[in-house]
Amino acid sequence: MKKVEIFDPAMCCSTGVCGPSVDPDLTRVASAVYSLEQKSFDVTRYNLANEPAAFTDNKEVNQVLHEKGADALPITLLNNEVVKVGNYPTNDELAKWLDVKADELQQKPRVAVPIDFN
Repeated sequence: MKKVEIFDPAMCCSTGVCGPSVDPDLTRVASAVYSLEQKSFDVTRYNLANEPAAFTDNKEVNQVLHEKGADALPITLLNNEVVKVGNYPTNDELAKWLDVKADELQQKPRVAVPIDFN
């Protein structure tokens, strides 16, 4: 099975989809990753703020960061090979790499809403 890893810049949370102004690209990526996970694809995101060891321990990512600096983030790996630097993969790219249809990558995570019975 193919493996996708996305190395995000430092963000406030694991997806970056929080706060008063959310980048629409981060919302799209979060939905695509969620959709792929629901289909049992091996997709992992690493946040520089929370998981710095993942960046230093990965030889390919570490090399790109040494050559280009933090502006190279996000970095995407497919089967441990760098396939995208400086931007998130598009849904079309993810679909091509993983042999799925791009429209299958738009599933939104369900959020539990508390019910007030009072």
